[in-house]
Amino acid sequence: MTSARRKSYGVKGAPYAFLFPATILFALFFALPIGYAVWLSLHKVQVKGLGLGSGARQEVWAGVENYTDALTDSELLAGALRVLGYGAIVVPVMLGLALVFALMLDSDKVRLAPFTRLAIFLPYAVPGVVAALLWGFLYLPDVSPFYFVLERLGLPQPDLLDGGGLYAALSNIAIWGGTGFNMIVIYTSLQAIPAEVYEAAKLDGATPLQIALKIKIPMVAPSLVLTFFFSIIATLQVFSEPTTLKPLTNSVSTTWSPLMKVHRDAFGEGDIYSAAAGAVIIAVATLVLSFGFLRAANSRNKRYDSQGAAR
Repeated sequence: MTSARRKSYGVKGAPYAFLFPATILFALFFALPIGYAVWLSLHKVQVKGLGLGSGARQEVWAGVENYTDALTDSELLAGALRVLGYGAIVVPVMLGLALVFALMLDSDKVRLAPFTRLAIFLPYAVPGVVAALLWGFLYLPDVSPFYFVLERLGLPQPDLLDGGGLYAALSNIAIWGGTGFNMIVIYTSLQAIPAEVYEAAKLDGATPLQIALKIKIPMVAPSLVLTFFFSIIATLQVFSEPTTLKPLTNSVSTTWSPLMKVHRDAFGEGDIYSAAAGAVIIAVATLVLSFGFLRAANSRNKRYDSQGAAR
């Protein structure tokens, strides 16, 4: 083999050499656990006799039995409905606030923009469990300074750890922690808009409100789609907030969200096979909803692009 041919093979193989470590890590820490979860979801433990002695408990093929049980489980369905209600509050409020804050920070008239941007983003750096604990104690009437002030003012004291107030309490934690991240994503997109676009709009007599509504928001629409995509995934996987608040109230059950039910099945009841089936169902539902939304958004953008080209 000539040196030129060896050099050619080396150049062609360089990309594969760079990809090899990432491929190994992906296979070990992503593909393999997913495959193992799918394998577990298709099996179950068969107990012979009293289940005592070696060989009394055997792992056998279960087919789709675990999936059928999970899909007809009233606790899993109730948890999914609770998460939908939770998401109906969190996603629009969080993204609405993030958009408003980003537009305000992008304004020329805003003061102390770096400090304000950091102050809004800072809650995102707080771990979810710490944020839930912080807000959980603020929701407790016996220790919360807010309840003390309301009592002194003679105002009604809402119960935020029961009934409909519980949804508001959990949503508040997620909104407080996630608004800053989404704001940064939208604000970065706003910074990428060419200044000539604003100058042309001002020459045409557009007001700041018109510039925001007719130029800025449409041009950051891809970022809004991206943040909505992330928010859907985070909402469907809500776990730390209700789990952390659970010791503070009896209104949060061990199956309040689908992921909490998976956790209880796996570590509370020791049924990793049913837990794996529930986890696979949640993953599939998340993929379908997320990529369904992305597909709808892309179709809408292509339709608008084709209409614009036709004009």
